[in-house]
Amino acid sequence: MNLILINVLFCFLLMRLDVCAQTASLQGKITFNNSPEPFVNVFINNFSIGASSNIEGNYFIDDIPSGTSTVEVSAIGFISQKHELTFEEGVSINFDFTLEVADDRLNEIVISGTLMPVIKLESPVAIEVYNKQFFKKNPNPSIFESLQNINGIRPQLNCNVCNTGDIHINGLEGPYTFVLIDGMPIVSGLSTVYGLTGIPQSLVERVEILKGPASTLYGSEAVGGIINIITKQPINALRFSLDSFGSSWGELNSDIGLRYNLSSKVRGLLGINHFVYQNPIDNNGDGFTDLTLQNRISLFNKIDFLRDGKPIFNMAARYIYEERWGGEMNWKPSYRGSDLIYAESIYTKRWETFGTYKLPIDSDVKFQFSGNGHIQNSYYGVTPYKADQYIGFGQLTWNTLIGNKHSILFGGAYRYTFYDDNTFATLSEDGFNNNPSNLHLPGIFLQDEINLNEWHKLLLGIRYDYNSIHGNVFSPRANYKWSSEEKNESIRISLGNGFRVANVFTEDHAALTGARSVEFNDDLKPETSWNINLNYVKNIIFKESILTLDGNLFYNYFANRILPDYESNPNKIIYSNLDGKSVSKGISLNMDFMLQNGLSLLAGATFMDVSVTEKQIETKQLLTERFSGVWSITYQVKSLGLTIDYTGNVYGPMRLPLLGPLDPRDEYSQCFSIQNLQVTKKIQNTMELYLGVKNLLNFTPPSNSIARAFDPFDKEVQFDNEGQVIPSINNPNGLTFDPSYVFTSNQGIRLFLGLNFVIY
Repeated sequence: MNLILINVLFCFLLMRLDVCAQTASLQGKITFNNSPEPFVNVFINNFSIGASSNIEGNYFIDDIPSGTSTVEVSAIGFISQKHELTFEEGVSINFDFTLEVADDRLNEIVISGTLMPVIKLESPVAIEVYNKQFFKKNPNPSIFESLQNINGIRPQLNCNVCNTGDIHINGLEGPYTFVLIDGMPIVSGLSTVYGLTGIPQSLVERVEILKGPASTLYGSEAVGGIINIITKQPINALRFSLDSFGSSWGELNSDIGLRYNLSSKVRGLLGINHFVYQNPIDNNGDGFTDLTLQNRISLFNKIDFLRDGKPIFNMAARYIYEERWGGEMNWKPSYRGSDLIYAESIYTKRWETFGTYKLPIDSDVKFQFSGNGHIQNSYYGVTPYKADQYIGFGQLTWNTLIGNKHSILFGGAYRYTFYDDNTFATLSEDGFNNNPSNLHLPGIFLQDEINLNEWHKLLLGIRYDYNSIHGNVFSPRANYKWSSEEKNESIRISLGNGFRVANVFTEDHAALTGARSVEFNDDLKPETSWNINLNYVKNIIFKESILTLDGNLFYNYFANRILPDYESNPNKIIYSNLDGKSVSKGISLNMDFMLQNGLSLLAGATFMDVSVTEKQIETKQLLTERFSGVWSITYQVKSLGLTIDYTGNVYGPMRLPLLGPLDPRDEYSQCFSIQNLQVTKKIQNTMELYLGVKNLLNFTPPSNSIARAFDPFDKEVQFDNEGQVIPSINNPNGLTFDPSYVFTSNQGIRLFLGLNFVIY
């Protein structure tokens, strides 16, 4: 068990728990269709105590304080119920509940599409929502890996050695994905991968996905879509939670959540994540670690300040420290930065803070802020990369109603970005002095949500930003929604614009490895994109089952797109704005089917075409699959308290970056599938044991994915005067060491075992 886990549990046991005189009790039976329903949660909100129904549907709660309390009953697939009951000392209340089937997803509250809380069913913007139960079907040490089971989203590794990566949405690469925590921009540039690791999953309430440009609300980088991680509110969180699992490869991950009250008006939530993997494995025999060794700790704290029982000010902070390395199996820290044994060693320190303050006035005016600092100390072989990035963000929004048709949102935002590193990206024009980047990005935005009538809704918005380097930027958007009279069918059409100001060195790992030199053809201009989406949703609620069908057509057109050229010169990466067009288009289909007998099925598929056209020549984008599919099948054996989850994905061939016409590696990856199986046993209401197998088919990439793994410092490679590789006896294919030929993890089949324990 992790040392930090032992320390935290020890501290937890020493905490003083305030216990009031508790003498009342509550009992009853829970049924559905005149049959007992087991494992339904009964929760007394005022005092955070509860129980779950047994196999016969009976429940019992004792030690309840006297007075009036809210009793809540909830279970997946049923309508949640709340009842006010008055408890008296020495009195036992008998109260039965009859459940009704419902699609809870229709009533979920989302904020990502409009910056305002709205029921998902009524949102004019198509939002996908994935709750904490979804991510428990295939436990992972980070949200980054958990996203692999969402249709149209693929975590992409960018390096075979250090295993850093980014998130692709509908084929668009990581720099186009904007990541937020509780609606605040936290992740960008240098820290994309680190923003999705180290978030204690025990504190995640849900994840909202918006596919397509959202720059009108979120500004630069929200081009391909946004991922908004919503954490739990302290008032609704468990008193204590522990989720820890380990794998047969030697990975160990622990998540801890602890709710605390500083006073009657100040409530907090503490989260700790620790992930460690220190077991070098080389199953493919290339002499390099198949999985990067890591030691990461993350601390998360969230505080709510209440007024009249509602939060008026909340703020959160997170700190991450990580050491990771991948490389030759006999590497040691003493070799760091030398040319004796190759490795990529990365030390990362990162802090984040964000919050929301509701002004104490009658109008709905909120001030939101976020800030983060990222310090990275890395060596890619002998090449050092040391970088500092600091981002500050502030936003003031005002929401008001005009009549009964117009919901107006007006806001102003300011974002400051400081970036400095030891590469020529921050050199002055004379090439001798350091010149860190200071980017100012003030902006204003206006949004009008128009209720044309009960079935038609129109959303119009526009944003203006002034970039201190590139000048004026405008981002308009329009969304239209139609829903049927029964509210079980809807069509959404969206048209929007996105923009992104690129900093190549903060987002492309391949530019930093030292395996290739970097070259700019011209001054990089901001990228812009236009997107149109057509979304259709049909919800069919039967007596004992729910079926949701969701289809989406998308089309993205890019101007000034910045693309790295890996192919013109195998020893260089050449960046320039595209002199032509880039198009991403396709269709995605989702089906969600849930029966009350304990079986549920979630399946999806995406077919897309991502191409680049320059000089009338069209090519397919690198590392982009033509089709992908995901599925999640769950079956509950309620009488035994067992849940069986079978999850997986499948990806079509991707074009891979070769080093030249003589490169012997395949130009396209093969079609592959990663599948997982998990069995969970619920023990009463406070504990779960789960075990399973990951990567059932034991799929791994080709063993020659790293070019010239035996010569990582290119000591036997010959170059001409222009830097081109010269084929030789020792290097007949004209290759250099290169770890960028990667499309999935080298980690094969493995067992895992975990424990989930909670205190209400």
